[in-house]
Amino acid sequence: MREILYVIALSLGSIITVFILTKLMGYRQMSQMSMFDYINGITIGSIAAEMATSLEENYIQPLIAMVVYALAALLLSWISSKSVKARSVIEGAPLVLMNHGELYYEKLKKSKIDVTEFLVQCRVNGYFDVSKLETAILEENGKISFLPKVSDRPATPSDMNLAPQQDYMVANVIMDGKIMEQNLRHTGNDQKWLKNQIKVQGADRVEDVLLATCDSSNQVTVFLKNHRKEAKNVLL
Repeated sequence: MREILYVIALSLGSIITVFILTKLMGYRQMSQMSMFDYINGITIGSIAAEMATSLEENYIQPLIAMVVYALAALLLSWISSKSVKARSVIEGAPLVLMNHGELYYEKLKKSKIDVTEFLVQCRVNGYFDVSKLETAILEENGKISFLPKVSDRPATPSDMNLAPQQDYMVANVIMDGKIMEQNLRHTGNDQKWLKNQIKVQGADRVEDVLLATCDSSNQVTVFLKNHRKEAKNVLL
C-alpha cells in the first residue's frame, strides 16, 4: 500500500512539474514546434514517466534532468530571438518546394517529402489541381504554405470594388449551461437581457444552452443542448 501511494505521489508531482515547465517554455511548445521542441517535449515526457515510476527514491535526478531540458529550451529560444543566423540554425529556414508552377525535385528530396505526400498536403489545403498553384513553401514547423495563381484564387471584395463592414470577434456568453460573466459584461449587457434573448430562441433555462454567442451588434446566437439520439454517421 505504501508503495502504491508513493507512485501516486510521484505521478502527481511529475504532472505538476511538466505543467509548470510547459508554462515557462510557452505555448509555442504545443502550437508551432520546431524539431528541437519536438525532441525536447518527448524527452521531458519520458523523464516524467521515469520519475513517476521511480521506486528507489531517486526522483531528484529525473526532476533535475527535466529542469535542465526546460532551461535549454528557454536558452535556445532567447538566442533565436537575438540572432537571425542562430534562429535559422536552431529552428530551420523555409524551403521553397514549388515556384512559378515548377516543382523542385531536389528540394522535395532534401525535405524528405515525396510527391504523394506533397499531393496529400495540397488536397488537405483545398488544392486538388497542382497546376493552379504558384508557390509552395515548407515552413520551419513542418507545415506547407500554398500560394495559388492569381487567376485561380478566390475573388475578394476589393476585386469587386466593395467595402464590406469589418467583422469582429464574438463573445461566448454561455458555455455548457453556464453564463460567462466577464464576457457578458464586455458586451455591455446583463443576465436579465441575456435570458430574454435565449428565451426568444427556445431556451427557457440557461442550463439548456450548450453555447451562446453575442456579436458587436448584440445579435445573440444560441445552440441548444440536444438530448435526442444523434443521427448515425452515413459517411463511409
